Amino acid sequence: MSQTDARRERLDVTALALLVGCCALWGLNQVAAKVALADVPPLTQAALRSLGAAVLVLGWSRARGIALFERDRTLQGGLLAGALFAAEFACIFIGLQFTSASRMVVFIYLSPFVVALGMPLLARGEGLRPSQWIGLVAAFSGVAWAFAEGFTSGAATAPRQWLGDALGLAAALLWGATTLTIRATPLSGVAAEKTLLYQLAVSGLLLALLAALAGEAWPRRWSPLSMGSLAFQTIVVSFASYLTWFWLVRHYPATRIAAFTLLTPVFGLAAGVALLGEPLTLRLLVAALAVVLGLALVNRR
Repeated sequence: MSQTDARRERLDVTALALLVGCCALWGLNQVAAKVALADVPPLTQAALRSLGAAVLVLGWSRARGIALFERDRTLQGGLLAGALFAAEFACIFIGLQFTSASRMVVFIYLSPFVVALGMPLLARGEGLRPSQWIGLVAAFSGVAWAFAEGFTSGAATAPRQWLGDALGLAAALLWGATTLTIRATPLSGVAAEKTLLYQLAVSGLLLALLAALAGEAWPRRWSPLSMGSLAFQTIVVSFASYLTWFWLVRHYPATRIAAFTLLTPVFGLAAGVALLGEPLTLRLLVAALAVVLGLALVNRR
């Protein structure tokens, strides 16, 4: 195993920079997806970005000479990871019809707890110490605090809110299960490009099937804003940032990098402030501080 392929025991400066960058992009992605919904239905949008990014991964891998179709015992794990990925996004998009976005975000970001509970069963060295569990809880509490107002909004009184909340919880379990699947199968030893291709290709096809079954109509018009949004989701998020994420999952402790995803909703709120003119409140600042302090505890030596 080369130095570049070796697994690191701690997060270094490179990992921290990449993780913060990914979380910032994912937070901005929430705004981009919301913008595109004006022209492109949700499941169709998710399918298009996955399939488009899969084509980009194929081109990238071909240009770099990365073998993607050799027999390496990854087919079963790859199909499972792709199916979990598709199910996660289906739960999110369907759940948003019944519960508020604020509540959905809180439930989705229970995912780091799923990884933290599951990883010790796969790798002893990735269990969290009590102080790190405190940090993880503190970071999640910051996210919950930031979105607490959504629990008292009008959307929170929807008659079938429990269904949307349940789907949000299911999405968190599926996201955590996807990370654990990658680490528990031969996918943990192959190029990040191959892992990502499994996820994108399988999820793209399954989401397209779900869109057809749901009766979503093909968009009749494409505004420049919607096209730009979908391009951003496909090229920057689904291709570049996910490729970076799977490289990180392969090379760094999964429990610690999963905890960093709690930065994403904070970045999402910040993007709303910067791009949508939403107010910058004391609640957001306190939440951001709690997340940062919590992550510092999780990654404290």
